[in-house]
Amino acid sequence: MKLVVRVKLLPTPEQAAALTATLHACNEAANWLSARAFAHGRTSRAALQASSYTDLKARGLSAQPALHVLRKVADAYGALRPGPANRRRGVAAVVFRPDAAQPFDDRCLSWQVDDRTVSIWTVAGRMKGVGFTGQGEQLAVLAAYRKGESDLLLQDGRWYLMATCEIPEAAPNSAPDGFLGVDLGIVNIATTSDGARYCGRRLNRRREADRKLRAALQAKGTKSAKRRARNHAGREARRTRDVNHKISKRIVAEAQRTGRGIALEDLTGIRERVRLRTPQRAALHSWSFHQLGTFIAYKAKRAGVPVVRVDPAHTSRECSRCHHVDRRNRPSQAVFACQACGFVEHADLNSSHNIAARGWCAWVRGAESQVPAVTRVT
Repeated sequence: MKLVVRVKLLPTPEQAAALTATLHACNEAANWLSARAFAHGRTSRAALQASSYTDLKARGLSAQPALHVLRKVADAYGALRPGPANRRRGVAAVVFRPDAAQPFDDRCLSWQVDDRTVSIWTVAGRMKGVGFTGQGEQLAVLAAYRKGESDLLLQDGRWYLMATCEIPEAAPNSAPDGFLGVDLGIVNIATTSDGARYCGRRLNRRREADRKLRAALQAKGTKSAKRRARNHAGREARRTRDVNHKISKRIVAEAQRTGRGIALEDLTGIRERVRLRTPQRAALHSWSFHQLGTFIAYKAKRAGVPVVRVDPAHTSRECSRCHHVDRRNRPSQAVFACQACGFVEHADLNSSHNIAARGWCAWVRGAESQVPAVTRVT
């Protein structure tokens, strides 16, 4: 399987200036090529290479960077699809930001992992000895499994390299001893059928404080307020990502230790289906269930743990003992009380038992493990 490891570059001011000039040159060339491709209606890789490769080299790009610019433009147009989800198709040419990421292959970027430096092509010539750093686990994966392209990225004034790694997959468990059901929620981020609850109260409080701070800074509108808003941007996303990584790691480790699979609800489209009052909409739209589900899935694939997604309908209203379904079974957010058999349980725990049972039923009916082919590690 493929993982993308992000490491932070530590360039000197002179090296940073050369990297900035390189990104700007590549993206300026990409915008020129995009406008040309849009005007002539020829956006495939083969067509762009036949018509524009020589011109790109004349704009100061070496052979490999020119090819990567060609592919970046062709892939951008290939990713567009007709329909309401993307109304730009056929209306305007694709435009790249001056600091948009640029891919590099082994011909124009080499890694010295032991020395924690890279050698990279720039418009000012080959630049050696650019330092980088990262977590110990990331660097170990990078040293053992790096293969393929790496993307140069400038984000919030910091330089990063996104390196592709080919990780050997663990042998999949074809005969799991049951399934660990995972109920995803807002009050409790995740609840497992073993009784583990990962509370979201602290995360939700911080998220609400972030929203209030953003609103206050936007209302103030001064230069210092805008500067503070820029510095604060992204903290909520990084905090949520860190929490989701920790929760997914624990869930997968428990499933692997006990020889079980993992059952998740298929919550695709829930934001469009659910109708909530205005105060509740912000909580729903900031709910990171998709990210947590993705983290669980790719970690499970590395560990050889099967993952199935089940129909979420009535999991919160169905009794896990007698399977009676009734809206009155949920007298409150946290309490489940079956109207038929009298069974009382924490609502999220009851839901996770239903999800585990549905996961096992889906597996014995022949459902395949649903894990991604490509994902990212940061």
